[in-house]
Amino acid sequence: MTHVEARPVIALPVRGDAYQRAEAQMVEQFGGISSATACAKLHGLGIRRTWMEGPQPLETGQKISGSALTLQFMPQREDIASGLGQEAIERRTALWAVLEAVQPGDVLVIQAYGSAFSGCVGDMLVRYFKRKGGAGIVVDGRIRDAARVRELGVPIWCTGTTPHYASQSELFPWAYDVPVAAGGVLCLPGDIVVADDDGAVVVPQGTASQVVAHAQDHQDWEVFSRMRLDQGARLDSYYPLTSESRAEYEQWRDRTRKSER
Repeated sequence: MTHVEARPVIALPVRGDAYQRAEAQMVEQFGGISSATACAKLHGLGIRRTWMEGPQPLETGQKISGSALTLQFMPQREDIASGLGQEAIERRTALWAVLEAVQPGDVLVIQAYGSAFSGCVGDMLVRYFKRKGGAGIVVDGRIRDAARVRELGVPIWCTGTTPHYASQSELFPWAYDVPVAAGGVLCLPGDIVVADDDGAVVVPQGTASQVVAHAQDHQDWEVFSRMRLDQGARLDSYYPLTSESRAEYEQWRDRTRKSER
């Protein structure tokens, strides 16, 4: 069988334009906001496709929020890049380049088409990501070296595991700092990613302050509603709040804040 020789018809890796990371103070405010609440508040703002369908937590009980750093895999094409010998040359691809771009608090979001065969990151790469201060990784695809990766404690959301390395099968690390599609959701570099046991949600950077404002009130009244439901109140009176129970909640909130001063 004759193999097609790869030719440099395009310079790889592709890097997108410079972008502004989400402000650390804003990201910190999402630390107390669940993915479900963020998703609900975005829906209320008219932004409906925010939950990445597919990626699930590798380990439950973890929660992250951070500025999105993006990595795009593309289908292999043998005249440009094939899987032959790629484990050795991957160090010259977007996969290695994006890891050098990691800043503390970044969430690496990887577009991999839900591939069951491409192990987008493994032990060594996740280890380096951790050393650089990354907050977590969301992969619309699979990872490898699962046991060692779990030991590292880096929060990861993915669609499963595989023994393959990144370009062993059908994909190739192509570009970084570019818009990506992950789990059917558009993620731009610098968007805020919130992920927990319910999954991963993309918060457009331009809506972040609105989401925070709505979410904080929502989570406060849910605390009140849980208390009242546990005390025997009717569900339809306290979830969601009615005008009467809203007034009761506001009185409770004001008393609680006053006692905390």
